[in-house]
Amino acid sequence: MAQPSGSRRRSLYKLGSPPWKEAFRQGCLERMRNSRERLLNKYRQAGGNTAPGRTQNTLLVQEVMEEEWNALQSMEGCPEALAQLEEPMDLAVLEEIQQELIDQEQAIIREYEKSLQFDEKCLSIILSEWEANSLICPVCTKYNLRITSGVVMCQCGLYIPSHSPELTEQQLRALLEASVNEHSAHCPHTPEFSVTEGTEEKSSLLMSCLACDTWAVII
Repeated sequence: MAQPSGSRRRSLYKLGSPPWKEAFRQGCLERMRNSRERLLNKYRQAGGNTAPGRTQNTLLVQEVMEEEWNALQSMEGCPEALAQLEEPMDLAVLEEIQQELIDQEQAIIREYEKSLQFDEKCLSIILSEWEANSLICPVCTKYNLRITSGVVMCQCGLYIPSHSPELTEQQLRALLEASVNEHSAHCPHTPEFSVTEGTEEKSSLLMSCLACDTWAVII
């Protein structure tokens, strides 16, 4: 089992009597829940390479335990609590708390991986529909697009005035597929499409992704 390093490790073995053991446990679990985005950033930076159940490959467990321990040490105005923190803690208690955090960390990662698989499936369906059928509106993903003299229209209300009178369904399909494929090369999430409400300029079809904070003008 990976242990807290240096003086922090020695301090952790002095965590208190049963009520404070539970306070430490609950604080660690809550801190892990509130650190979901930090955990997923570490997971993405590691390339998604962690082995579930292997302590040495945990991403945030050690930091969470040390941060919560420091938070307990910094408590003021509660001398009884501080006195209890000096009592020895059974190693088994630390291992139990650490394992709970490992399980919670892995659960967060599994949930994230499931969401990625769902996004990939949605993206695959969209691309398949574009290839096999009439061009589906990328905004509503329900009705077919119509292009007349370069004007792009859909039953959902989408209306993009002509940017090019020569624009065809095949050309727009190719633009959409190229943009989606370029985005999927660096981000696993499904992008969204929207139409800018032009005033002085003509409306445009945009592709954007909140997950990777990117956007692109399709037409």
